[in-house]
Amino acid sequence: MKRILLAAACGSLSLGIAAQIKLPRVYTDSMVVQQRSSLTIPGHARAKSTVTVTPSWDNKPVTAKVDNQGYFSASLSTPEAGGPYDIVIKNGKHSLTLKDVLVGEVWLCSGQSNMQMPLKGWGKVMDYEREISRANRPRLRLLQMTPSTSILPLDDGQVNMGGWRSATPQSVENFSSIGYFFGRALTDSLDVPVGIIDATWGGTPIEAWSPQEMLLSENEFVDQMRYLQAVGYDSDRIQKDYENAYAEWEAMAIPRRYDSTVEREWDKMPVPGLWEQSVLPELDGVVWMKTAFTIPDDVAIVNARLSLGAVDDEDVTYVNGLEVGHTSGYDTPRRYTVPASALRHGKNEILVMVVDTNGGGGVWGDPDNLRITIGDWSNWLAGRWDYAVASDFSQLPPRPQSPMCEFAPTTLFNAMIHPLLTLPIKGVLWYQGCANVGRAEQYSRLFPAMVNAWRVGWNSPEMPFYFVQLASYQQPKQLQPLSQYAALRQAQTAALSLPHVDMVTAIDLGNADDIHPKNKQEVARRLVNVALHHDYGRDSLSCSAPKVLKIDRDGERATLTFDAPVLIAGGGQGFISQDDKGAWHLANARQLSPTQLEVITDDLSPIHELRYNYADYPLGNLRSPQSNLPIPPFTLP
Repeated sequence: MKRILLAAACGSLSLGIAAQIKLPRVYTDSMVVQQRSSLTIPGHARAKSTVTVTPSWDNKPVTAKVDNQGYFSASLSTPEAGGPYDIVIKNGKHSLTLKDVLVGEVWLCSGQSNMQMPLKGWGKVMDYEREISRANRPRLRLLQMTPSTSILPLDDGQVNMGGWRSATPQSVENFSSIGYFFGRALTDSLDVPVGIIDATWGGTPIEAWSPQEMLLSENEFVDQMRYLQAVGYDSDRIQKDYENAYAEWEAMAIPRRYDSTVEREWDKMPVPGLWEQSVLPELDGVVWMKTAFTIPDDVAIVNARLSLGAVDDEDVTYVNGLEVGHTSGYDTPRRYTVPASALRHGKNEILVMVVDTNGGGGVWGDPDNLRITIGDWSNWLAGRWDYAVASDFSQLPPRPQSPMCEFAPTTLFNAMIHPLLTLPIKGVLWYQGCANVGRAEQYSRLFPAMVNAWRVGWNSPEMPFYFVQLASYQQPKQLQPLSQYAALRQAQTAALSLPHVDMVTAIDLGNADDIHPKNKQEVARRLVNVALHHDYGRDSLSCSAPKVLKIDRDGERATLTFDAPVLIAGGGQGFISQDDKGAWHLANARQLSPTQLEVITDDLSPIHELRYNYADYPLGNLRSPQSNLPIPPFTLP
C-alpha cells in the first residue's frame, strides 16, 4: 500500500515552531512515552536534509536522514520513569521542541461505546460530578483520538483537545471513563507518570478495528478487501458505487412515505422503549408508529416544538400528514418545529417512520423528553403508541454498507490505530463485542486474530491485552440457551488461548434497560488489578475468579471441582443443562466443599451439557470468597 503522507496540521506544538518540521498529531507537548522502550519520532522536513533529535533525559543527539518525499524517522531509547523532559528536533535553521514530556507507563483503551463512555458527556457514570471535581492529576496524561475513518492506513491521525493533556476536570469530562479510572489507579499504585490513549467509537464491530492484511485471510471479508484494491482505493468511485447500491436496496426496503390507502394491522407498544425488548424481538426493519394529542380550544395555535427524545436509528416524522423532520443517529435527540398551518384544535396525529438497522429499535429515552409544546402549553406523549411493521430486513437482501464508514472492515484501524503504531505502549485494554452479537462463531476467530495483528503492528509479540466480557443486558431469563449475547461472551474467551491475554467479566454489573451500565469504576478496578498482577509484580492481588478443573457426571447430577474456593451467594441459580436428546432444563447447585459444587437438574433430567450464566441477563450468583469477583459464564460440553 502507498504511504499516506502526514497531515499539514501538527497537534499542539510549542509556540514559534516553523512549519518546515511537522510531526504527527499524536506527538505533542505534555505527552507520556513508555519507559525503557524504543520511541520512534517520525515526521516531515526539508527533503534530502538531516534532522537531529535530542531528548533532555540523556542529551544524546540522534540523527536521521530525510528522504526524497520529506519523510524522516528517528529512534530514541527511553529511560526509566521520570521527567518532565524536552525533546528538541532540529533541521538546519529550524527547530521544534516537545515540552513537558514524561516517561512512564502508556496504555491504550479501545473498543466501542462501553469503553468510549465518558465521565460526563453522554455517559454520566456513577457519581460523575464528584469524580470530575477531583480529577487533578498532573502526572496522568490523556490522549484522545478523534473518531474517524480511512480506507488506507494513515501515518497521522486526528486528535481531540489538541493532543496530550493532563487529567483535569475539563479534560476528563468527555474522556473514556474506564481509561481515566484505570490511569488514576495505576498512577497511584506505581507512583510513576501514566499515559492513557482513548481510541474508541460506539457501535462499531471488531472488523472495523482490524488491519486489512488480517481480513484478507478471513473469507467473509476477502471480497470487500479485494474490491478496495480493484478500484485503487478511489474514494469517489467507492462512494458512487455505494450510493447506487444503496438506492436500489432502499427502493425495495424503505417506504418513500406513508400510504394511507394500505390496510394495516395496528398493535400497541410502550413508548419510550426499544421494541426488541418488548413487542418485536429480533426485528431490524421499518416500523410505522403513531400517537395522537388534543389541542384545547383555548390554546392559540402557533408554531409548535415537537420533541421525541432519541430514535433508534433513523426517523421521518409527520404531523397530520406533513413531514416535519428526519434525523439519523440512534442517540440523537429529535427536536422538530411544527408549523402552525399543520395544526388544528382537537385531535392531531403524530406518525413516525422508524428505520432500525441493528439492535434496539424504536423511540426511547427519558419519558420527559417526549412532548409537544405550543407557547406555554405542553402535552406529554409517553404511553402506548400504535405500531405496524412496514418492512422486515431479515426477509430482504443485506443492506449495503459504505466501505468508508465506521462499521466497514479496517476503517477504524487505519485511521485511529495505525497512527499510534510508532508510539510504544505497555498494553491494551479492550471492551467491545455488542456490535458483533449474532456473529459469535466469526468473533471467536476474529478476536484472537486481531490481538495477534495488533501485536505485529507494534512489533511486540508479548504485549499485554486485557479485555472486558460483556455485561448482562436485556430482560433477565433463567432458561435462554439460544442467547446471542451469551454466545458472544463465550466467543470472547477464545482470545484467552493466547499468551499474555486476560479477561475481566462485567456480568454482574449490567443493567437490563441500559446497554451502558454506570459503574465503570468497578470495571476499571478489575482491569487495573489484572495489570498490576501480571505486569507489575503485585502477586498478592486477587484479580481472578475460580475456574472449573473438572466435571463428574452421574445422571441428573454433576460434581464441579474448582481450582479455588467458590461461594454460592444466596442460592444456586444460573445453571442450565442439556439432556442427551437436546432439550434444555433448569438446574441448581449446592455446596459440597469450598472447592466443589453439586448441580442437579430441577426435573431430574440427565446432564449431557452444562452451562452457567448463559443468558442475555443471567441470574447466576457464584463468587470467589477471596476476591469477591463473580465467576464468569462457562460451558462444559
